[in-house]
Amino acid sequence: MTRAFVFPGQGSQAVGMGRELAEAFEVARHTFEEVDDALNQRLSRLMVEGPEADLTLTENAQPALMAVSVAVMRVLASEGGVDLSKHATFVAGHSLGEYSALCAAGAFSLADTARLLKLRGQAMQKAVPVGKGAMAALLGADLDQAQAIAADAAQGEVCSIANDNSVGQVVISGSADAIDRAIALAAERGLKRSVRLPVSAPFHCSLMQPAADAMAEALANVRISAPVVPVVANVTASAVSDPNAIRRLLVEQVTGMVRWRECVLYMKEQGVERLVEVGSGKVLAGLTKRIDKDMAAVSVGTPADVESFLKTL
Repeated sequence: MTRAFVFPGQGSQAVGMGRELAEAFEVARHTFEEVDDALNQRLSRLMVEGPEADLTLTENAQPALMAVSVAVMRVLASEGGVDLSKHATFVAGHSLGEYSALCAAGAFSLADTARLLKLRGQAMQKAVPVGKGAMAALLGADLDQAQAIAADAAQGEVCSIANDNSVGQVVISGSADAIDRAIALAAERGLKRSVRLPVSAPFHCSLMQPAADAMAEALANVRISAPVVPVVANVTASAVSDPNAIRRLLVEQVTGMVRWRECVLYMKEQGVERLVEVGSGKVLAGLTKRIDKDMAAVSVGTPADVESFLKTL
């Protein structure tokens, strides 16, 4: 079966993440220690013990989610000989998950990935004062409907598509007042439900330009190798392997739309039959079923998941 390995984004974090892996596998413990050392922070303790409010902070959630994903990949390699160059056609990740994918595929070192994500989280938080931006999920909307609502709600402020997650789940981002107008418009136009998201900043819109500038500077000073398999980039929904292109697309990703629905469909068009979600939670597997009911998806994040998955190879 042709596979792609995919990596979750923010929102999949939970207190206790990685605990079972660290208890069961030495390579997972070493992975978490390596991230702690790179950040000069006991992130692994925060992941296991919380408090939840601190783990949810963007600057902590981003490297924490990456750490669990990479730990799972290393466990799969040590326990079952999983090698992306042999067992996958592509890697892809949702927003910060793109960094996890690139690390798993050998484009970044683990230490560099952790530091980049810490900076990315800090820069995204600083880009817009708390309360000035917002995000909302438009449930039941397709991309065209959501774009029309965002355009009409903007009224000179920023209001744009942040994530095209699946059919019926599109996320908008921008100025807080514009997002409120969009929620009201969505109700007027008969959408099933619209929900303001509990996030501290308006990700993936033009208000994030200061964060994009910070990432451009940081990425310019980091070594990027060609990944062992191509990454399907968020902003283009197509495969890329060239390090310079990867660097440019990661900068664009900060302000650009996460085209996740199109990424999944692109992988299917390229012959992928199964997505393997690696890391915390099961969000991407759930989205896959909504995007294409014929695409198989499995989540691998616990020792039991690892054992089950390795039996399918």
